[in-house]
Amino acid sequence: MKAMLLTRQGSPLVYTEVPGPRPNDQQVLLRVLACGVCRTDLHVIDGDLPNPELPLIPGHEIVGEVVEKGAKVDRFAIGDRVGVPWLGWTCGECYYCQTARENLCAMARFTGYQIGGGYAELTVADQRYCFSIDDYYADIDAAPLLCAGLIGYRALKLAGDGQKLGIYGFGAAAHIVAQVAIHQGREVYAFTREHDTVAQDFARQLGAVWAGSSTVMPPKQLDAALIFAPVGELVPAALQAISKGGTVICAGIHMTDIPALPYSLLWGERVLRSVANLTRADGLEFLSLASGIPVKTHTIAYPLSQANQALADLRAGRFSGAAVLIPSMG
Repeated sequence: MKAMLLTRQGSPLVYTEVPGPRPNDQQVLLRVLACGVCRTDLHVIDGDLPNPELPLIPGHEIVGEVVEKGAKVDRFAIGDRVGVPWLGWTCGECYYCQTARENLCAMARFTGYQIGGGYAELTVADQRYCFSIDDYYADIDAAPLLCAGLIGYRALKLAGDGQKLGIYGFGAAAHIVAQVAIHQGREVYAFTREHDTVAQDFARQLGAVWAGSSTVMPPKQLDAALIFAPVGELVPAALQAISKGGTVICAGIHMTDIPALPYSLLWGERVLRSVANLTRADGLEFLSLASGIPVKTHTIAYPLSQANQALADLRAGRFSGAAVLIPSMG
């Protein structure tokens, strides 16, 4: 099969031919229909996340068709369309797994990091960590839901019930979670790179009541803020923007160092916390909600062979919404 292969962190992916994977008893073999390009892929490729399983096929926002299944697979049939997220396997036995927090399992393995991912024509995935995809969504539109959507939704839940919600970094995750928040009746305040009027206009089109640079304060104090941009300097800014009792959620898997900040920014029972990975319960809940709203994803398609260009465009902020690789293209 054709695949984009990471052989060394810090180097471009290599478009090459590799042997197709074989499913074990609990796995399905999937023909990849679409695979989203996530900022976490950048962190894996650039070396921000250490010790990937090299050589590695990245990609963890996978929509695929079941073409073969292991002997113990009973959740899916040949021809079914399924989604594969970041969380690829957990031990099921540790304290965190036993207390509905499998996202914190120390033995967890992740798609496109320790498990081969979706930047390929074929991939395998454990049936227990896959999701059915609602017929409402085309392949390309469903792909970003499987990480950008899931992580954004988990972050939103951790932010509590505040009505005035700030979102820092208006990319793939933000454009999805903003739709959920607005559906819930919240006011969304979007923060972007300075002078990024394209992203600000995009946020307003989705229903944000305000959009501006992350270097300025919003017109109202916020009840909560979600930070998707991997920039530690945004933490003090977000703490300054929220009211007493508010919460700031750092929603990325990697962030630059948070600078020293005065205790007065945290005082007043403000809360600063992170989001780590996702649980299968998050996935089931969010995917049902997404098709019911319905959440509409804004996507840009790239052929599989142009994954490096898609990653470069993501890094440079050249598009709004989400990039998606389509193996059947060109």
